[in-house]
Amino acid sequence: MAFKPLHDRVLVKRIASTEKTTGGLIIPESAKEKPAEGEIISVGEGARKDSGELIAPAVKAGDRILFGKWSGTEVKLDGEELLIMKESDIMGIIS
Repeated sequence: MAFKPLHDRVLVKRIASTEKTTGGLIIPESAKEKPAEGEIISVGEGARKDSGELIAPAVKAGDRILFGKWSGTEVKLDGEELLIMKESDIMGIIS
């Protein structure tokens, strides 16, 4: 895939949620929420201050992240559904 986000944007692939609850109940597809967890595929070069100085991103490709339920814009690249979002939409990195 030849796509690189610009500025402080990141390209994210959602990580599929579990199909069972902790009690063992199977969740049907129609009742599932879209996962708010993903893996960063690509990162832009970062935002710029008013002075023009580059602010390096705090995340990198391969990081597992948690993001807001309504964050990002869904896109389809090479037949794969991905999200493009600003770095500020990311709530944290999962280690």
